[in-house]
Amino acid sequence: MACSSRAGAHSSASASASGSNNNNNNNRRSSNTTTNSNSKAAMSMAMAMAQYNADARLHQVFEQSGESGKSFDYTRSIKSTTESVPEHQITAYLSRMQRGGILQPFGCMLAVEESSFKIIAYSENALEMLNITAPPSQSQSVPNLVGGESEGIETIGSDIRRLFTPSSVRNLERAAMAQEISLTNPIVVDSNSGKPFYAIVHRIDVGIVIDLEPVRRGDAAALVSWGGGGSVPSQRLAVRATSRLQAVPSGDIGLLCDTVVEEVRELTGYDRVMVYKFHEDEHGEVVAEIRRSDLEPYLGLHYPATDIPQASRFLFMQNRVRMICDCRATPVKVIQSGELKQPLCLVGSTLRAPHGCHAQYMANMGSIASLVMAVIVNGNGNGNDEDGGGGSGRSSMKLWGLVVCHHTSPRAVPFPLRSACEFLMQTFGLQINMELQLAAQLIENNILRTQTLLCDMLLRDAPIGIVTQSPSIMDLVKCDGAALYYGGMCWLLGVTPMEAQIKDIAEWLLECHGDSTGLSTDSLADAGYPGAASLGDAVCGMAAARITSKDFLFWFRSHTAKEMKWGGAKHHPDDKDDGRRMHPRSSFKAFLEVVKRRSLPWENVEMDAIHSLQLILRGSFQDIDDSDTKTMVHARLNDLKLQGIDELSSVASEMVRLIETATAPILAVDSSGIVNGWNAKVGELTGLPVGEAMGKSLVHDLVFDESVETVEKMLYHAMRGTLFILKV
Repeated sequence: MACSSRAGAHSSASASASGSNNNNNNNRRSSNTTTNSNSKAAMSMAMAMAQYNADARLHQVFEQSGESGKSFDYTRSIKSTTESVPEHQITAYLSRMQRGGILQPFGCMLAVEESSFKIIAYSENALEMLNITAPPSQSQSVPNLVGGESEGIETIGSDIRRLFTPSSVRNLERAAMAQEISLTNPIVVDSNSGKPFYAIVHRIDVGIVIDLEPVRRGDAAALVSWGGGGSVPSQRLAVRATSRLQAVPSGDIGLLCDTVVEEVRELTGYDRVMVYKFHEDEHGEVVAEIRRSDLEPYLGLHYPATDIPQASRFLFMQNRVRMICDCRATPVKVIQSGELKQPLCLVGSTLRAPHGCHAQYMANMGSIASLVMAVIVNGNGNGNDEDGGGGSGRSSMKLWGLVVCHHTSPRAVPFPLRSACEFLMQTFGLQINMELQLAAQLIENNILRTQTLLCDMLLRDAPIGIVTQSPSIMDLVKCDGAALYYGGMCWLLGVTPMEAQIKDIAEWLLECHGDSTGLSTDSLADAGYPGAASLGDAVCGMAAARITSKDFLFWFRSHTAKEMKWGGAKHHPDDKDDGRRMHPRSSFKAFLEVVKRRSLPWENVEMDAIHSLQLILRGSFQDIDDSDTKTMVHARLNDLKLQGIDELSSVASEMVRLIETATAPILAVDSSGIVNGWNAKVGELTGLPVGEAMGKSLVHDLVFDESVETVEKMLYHAMRGTLFILKV
């Protein structure tokens, strides 16, 4: 049987993952925290880079599809995103996203040198929006792209301070001196024509960008109650919503998401508000929604990862609230000095125009305006700060999801209200963090339950008992089916391949993954198994663990698509345009196409449980190959059935043998803390022979003084059977 190059690479990764688990379960939880975190981070980075490639490919196809992307076949393009894209094209794509040179026309922009306030760039609508009329003799000098000595009212090199009232100038100058300039936003300024604006300022590599958004008539009175400019008064608008969010009882993340969409809709008035969660494989799901009654529901909808590009996700980490007032509006160009070496960076601009592909998507779904807010959580995903560096920087943060608002007509939310929404998102992110932490604690408890289950399995008719009795290996992890391949025979549970296919998979593993102790994949096809197509949709993902040189345990999962449901309106199958156009329905259809040969991924905690069972069984059947010896060992293990004190002693002896021959350091103490177990490995690591350790007090005789308190706490929890996490 030939092995593909993909299978070889996968085997190497799998062997590494399996090798990292060759420790005793008591040590795995602390040592694997870093290992799993690092491997998960590496996997996340790899997926992100792959998505950058896919995003750039889609961008290229859309750009080549003609005006407004009318010939862009969305579903077909999604399927072809695995094609490689040259690095220079990805660079150009990222530059287009961040330095596109176009802005939304609901406001105007001025970019200035920080020290002199001289204009280095401006939006082409600035003159009109500021209500400034240049004399006819000077109007031809605007724009001045070369930074000459033109006397135009607004040209490259002009001082913007003469465009605003004296009090406004003082406010701008005060903001420019602030170390954290964003904390001064919004700055309420008046142009010399008397027109009020919210000035939203931020620093870039070449100076300061000033986004100017007109103050609406109804906002003028509200400015007094808001307390003027700055971020703190804006946060007052979200106090009631924040209180209601904090009042949601813990343990119900669904209710938390439902509450936040209600509060955001009450604050902003959008037709539809959704919570959009990112999954581990980067795709997204609508997990909460509130909408106008006549709108089609999107709750439960899954989107391919490419629907929200990695570049956009990066921008959300930098600029956490993003408003599009009218996706149909013609964007305005940025005019900049010829002395600037590259297009102006618009990452932090509130006016940055949407990419044509996204604008077309919005228009197709009938959403003219949108407001999107980032939900940021701790990067390790469990609410704790363990991933190094103290967790104070943005490197420790992660984009958990988005709160997305849609409106069927043009809509602009004033900056103070957007700032209040951002404050609400900070609270929501903290609440999500607490829920993730609670979930992590439940997982830890599940690990303890699993350890009990594994010990119970060891005491039974191993290995046959783990598939013939209850609980079985199907209770160990979430799966659709499981199988034991032992001595050339198969025991099947649930939805599995046929016996002949199980044997074929075992042969493939031995041939193509012979150096590894197992393999886990969400797609047997992607892992390189030649017979994957014959398995159909029923079996897509697999976790396999070798228990002897030729015997395996298997867990199987069906395709992800069967897990996905959407309550949206049904559409006639002959609606050909539904698949080609960029629309939530076609996104959902494209997503199902992508995952129909893929299962849910195997979680780290599930793989830990599988490896724990594997280690126990491998210890019992180590180096046993011939069937006669297997029969003898099988008979010996059957004799371990509990029938009184003698049987209990036999079981205890078997456990002692496993501990003594383990490759992990293991010690035992009695209720007084006196050492009564000390295996060879711990003796090797400490340099203390078993004879010198036995009978000594672990705390008072063997532990350094600075570690006494920690070890006492550890023993206290161990004696009571409670969880104790040791951070090192």
